[in-house]
Amino acid sequence: MNKAITDGVQLMPPPFANGLNVWSSGNGTPGSDTYDGAVNAAFVPADQDFSGCLELQKTDGTQKLRYMGETPLLPGCYLQIRARVKAISGNLPSVRIAAWAGGSGGSHVGGVTETGPSVTLTGYGEVVEVTAIVGTGQRTGVDMVWGPEALYGHFGLDLTGSNGGIVRIDDIEIVDITSAFLRTMMNIVDVRDFGAIGDGATDDSAAFAAADDAADGRTILVPEGVYHLGSSVTLSHRVEFRGTVTMPTEEMLLLQKSFDLPSYIDAFGNEELAFKKAFQALLNNADHESLDMGGRKVTVKAPIDMQAAVPNKTSYATRRVIRNGQLDAAASADWDTVTVTSQATYDPDDSRTLSNVTNIANIPVGALVQGNGVGREIYVREKNEATQEITLNAALYDAAGTQNYTFSKFQYILDFSGFSKLSKFALNDMELQCNGECSGIMLAPSGLTFTVADCFISRPKDRGISSAGGGCQGMLIDRCQFLSNEDSLDVPDRHTIALNANANDVKLRNCRATKFRHFALLAGGNSIVIGNHFFQGDGIADGVRTAGIIFATDHTSTSFTGNYVDNCFIEWTNEQDSSPGFSSGYSFSAFSITDNVFLSGEVAPWFSYIVIKPHGAGHFLNGVMVTGNKFRSLNGSIDRAERVDTSFADLDFSRTKHVSFSGNSFHAIDYQPMNPLRVEHQENSPAQTWQISPEGELPFEGRARMVEAVVPKGKIKNAAGATVYAMPYVKTEQGANKDEIQLIWPEPVEGEVTVTMRIDK
Repeated sequence: MNKAITDGVQLMPPPFANGLNVWSSGNGTPGSDTYDGAVNAAFVPADQDFSGCLELQKTDGTQKLRYMGETPLLPGCYLQIRARVKAISGNLPSVRIAAWAGGSGGSHVGGVTETGPSVTLTGYGEVVEVTAIVGTGQRTGVDMVWGPEALYGHFGLDLTGSNGGIVRIDDIEIVDITSAFLRTMMNIVDVRDFGAIGDGATDDSAAFAAADDAADGRTILVPEGVYHLGSSVTLSHRVEFRGTVTMPTEEMLLLQKSFDLPSYIDAFGNEELAFKKAFQALLNNADHESLDMGGRKVTVKAPIDMQAAVPNKTSYATRRVIRNGQLDAAASADWDTVTVTSQATYDPDDSRTLSNVTNIANIPVGALVQGNGVGREIYVREKNEATQEITLNAALYDAAGTQNYTFSKFQYILDFSGFSKLSKFALNDMELQCNGECSGIMLAPSGLTFTVADCFISRPKDRGISSAGGGCQGMLIDRCQFLSNEDSLDVPDRHTIALNANANDVKLRNCRATKFRHFALLAGGNSIVIGNHFFQGDGIADGVRTAGIIFATDHTSTSFTGNYVDNCFIEWTNEQDSSPGFSSGYSFSAFSITDNVFLSGEVAPWFSYIVIKPHGAGHFLNGVMVTGNKFRSLNGSIDRAERVDTSFADLDFSRTKHVSFSGNSFHAIDYQPMNPLRVEHQENSPAQTWQISPEGELPFEGRARMVEAVVPKGKIKNAAGATVYAMPYVKTEQGANKDEIQLIWPEPVEGEVTVTMRIDK
């Protein structure tokens, strides 16, 4: 780079032969005295060493010589001032390059070095060369560092020492030697050229901004050093970090053309800090919708409070994505679960509030709540220390009164709970490697469509994805793998859960989960669960199995399709209901279980794949489809594919309606339910009343509430052997379990019929 060549900038002062009226004996500023007509100065047209030169007698303590023209000093440029001098007679002075630094409006830039190294003349007639380099940046070899405020200089030299001596001075030269300081000539803008110091203390924000303004498409270089940025900096050009930066938490570094995690790691020199600052920039940078981690593995030693990383945002609703990287939890005491035991009072009429909570200040928001009558995946959504009240994410089913509760705050690699609301946020192609040290993701208390796609959540200590509020509304979980930390444990010893959701409209699709206690608890409605494979078995003969997916609301309005349910089961419950007995609504309703594979091996005979668990009496089935599924038991048969868990209550089968249980296949399952159920019955001796049993094959062992058809197979004969053409009438809900029907004939008859019965009307 040479500005005299590339931009036509005039750097060289005129020769002395052109006149001494532009050469000042002061600072060179307008109005200062010149050497034109001075008694101690004269132009010598011929000299054996210099050709034309200035002869000057030293009469002042510091004899100044300054060119009165304004030689520009551009950011990123370095100028060398050179003069050749020889002593003629008298006292021998010392010589140095000197200048006056000019700023905006002709002001003097104070506090900068304005003289170069001094050289003492030691003999007469000996030509001595003095030089100095001036520039904006503090670079090795720069004698006069003027910073970004200096715009020009009045350059020349000083004679110091004893007066009386006479010297001759050759024409002064000023040349651009910027190329000596640049590694690549035209493509780099160095922040030091704009005043950056890099000492870790001086605020270099303005220098970085000035370098960006001057870059004009070139790459900004941040050389070795530690550069403190006291305020937010936006760099709109590509940047290469050889050194690192520091800055306050609340200030931002926005790298618009180098926006990826590797660049932030280079900038901050610490992976975890870099991730936080890059996330901060992501939520404050309109130029980028995603943060690419560049395939980097970032070691994380403590929970990342995602909101604390972005202090200027408490909510966010513009689509943003973090993609393509791994967060790896390292062993640390910061991952320890915070456990608090406190007494509190629960009133079912205020179903999501715990009141009179002792020790509330120590209970963390986002803590799991456990106690008598508390369902699974109940969390502290909010707390009010002044009123001693805790807001829960869901109701408790049987906890009226005062008791002790345990609050357990798991620690998450990514904790979004500090945001009041977070919508349209996504993690794509990521792995959260929890290593049994911590949990994966805690969602914000509210928000829409949080997305986790093509990700691995590996070996979480307690939870994969937790929602303590409504931040799971419309959540999308697609093509993810949840890998348990409890593979080696028997099923009863496992406690981890891959994910939970409280709100509606969750899409859980094409995921794989291995050997958790539960794959998912979905407490909202209108969910779509499709194409997942989750398995939870162990090697224990007749072993216990736990629920794979728990649907924790009675009117679930959910489609469960095309899943592979391996050594676990679907549990449908209303445990997050403060008044679990049926009093109004649709009860256990609107559930479609279609075209799934259900497989188990070495389980107890009472194991079933679909389990309904009512909390409270009076509930019934209302709009349930179980069609096209494949049920198979290996290494031993089981009794039923479906059952009701009556630990708390049974279903009211007198109210069952709109149930379809058909088109399924059963292998090594003793009772194979259908609704409608076709039963063949043969009466071998004449009887007026035929008692017909479903032989346990009505779904959920429900009642025989309706008969759709009675079709004779062959002749119906009376005791005399005559054919009887009359039809019987039907009595439903007969027998001890009310699952049988009676055909009442006009007279005693015998024969064979096919009866189609239903558990619903």
